[in-house]
Amino acid sequence: MNKNYTIKDIAKALNLSPSTVSRALRDSHEISQKTKKLVLDFAKKINYRTNPIALSLKERKSYSIGIIVSEFANNFFSQVIDGVESVANANNYQVVISQTHESAQREEQNIEYFYSRAIDGILISLSAETSDLSYMQSLIDKGYPLVFFDRVPSSLKGHKVISDNRNGSIEAVHYLAKKGKKKIAHLTGSKSLFITNERVKGYKMGLMANGLEYSESLVKHCEYGGLHHQEVEKAVDELLREDIDAVFISGDKLTTGFLQILREKEDFDQDKILVAGFTNSNVVNLFSPKIISVRQSAFEMGKNAVELLIEQINSKEESLSFKTIIVPTVLSKE
Repeated sequence: MNKNYTIKDIAKALNLSPSTVSRALRDSHEISQKTKKLVLDFAKKINYRTNPIALSLKERKSYSIGIIVSEFANNFFSQVIDGVESVANANNYQVVISQTHESAQREEQNIEYFYSRAIDGILISLSAETSDLSYMQSLIDKGYPLVFFDRVPSSLKGHKVISDNRNGSIEAVHYLAKKGKKKIAHLTGSKSLFITNERVKGYKMGLMANGLEYSESLVKHCEYGGLHHQEVEKAVDELLREDIDAVFISGDKLTTGFLQILREKEDFDQDKILVAGFTNSNVVNLFSPKIISVRQSAFEMGKNAVELLIEQINSKEESLSFKTIIVPTVLSKE
């Protein structure tokens, strides 16, 4: 016969106080390893499951966190979400995911929805349209837990987790230059994004380090980061007219978009242009020309971001010293 066991039932069976059992189930440092093992072994034996509603009412927490990205289909963001869930689930948090499709309005609506539904904290990668950060600043001022990742605001204080964008860009351009390429273009995203500016800086530094001149005509910004085929096609056509021999691309969508458009040009010599770009997708390996990938540790980024968020949620301090974690990138030549 099945029974819905409670913490009080476990406490009575083990001759412990309910508070001790509760702390042991939450892996509290206040409880000895011997007692934790005793409680956890018994809980497993009776197939005990924490009642999330009762727990949230008691602790005034929903045990849920929100994550806001531009789109789920992006390989990078899906890997970040995997990293987030690996830590969140281990800490009894549920993850609620929403996407903006690069819309600042949808981003604000998603944040307001999460906040109004008592979600404990939010992880967010900014949309390409985002310029007004006042509503995020108001939440930070209230002490509401927010962690920015990948696309982070430069003007707001808060926890941030980013890739080593500048160094990854330098390495990519350096590789292209060492292959004898002299006219290296750059296809990148919205000018309003910090991540775009960092990668442009890395591109310029890579050119300078290899004695190559920077030309504004070789840098094309796609304000929606490759979400719209037309803007990528226009940028690619303009770059091809510059007779480039290599291109460094700053994101997943732009990389696949560039390769697709190049493939559609049947009269174009596909092997003329060497391509390097930020991408975590293996699909690009099916295209010609082959791509030199700047890979981000997306899973680690997700783990780091949610660890900072849970730390902020659990903090009793009114003011925090915010951290910025920089995750290394890897240049993959195969």
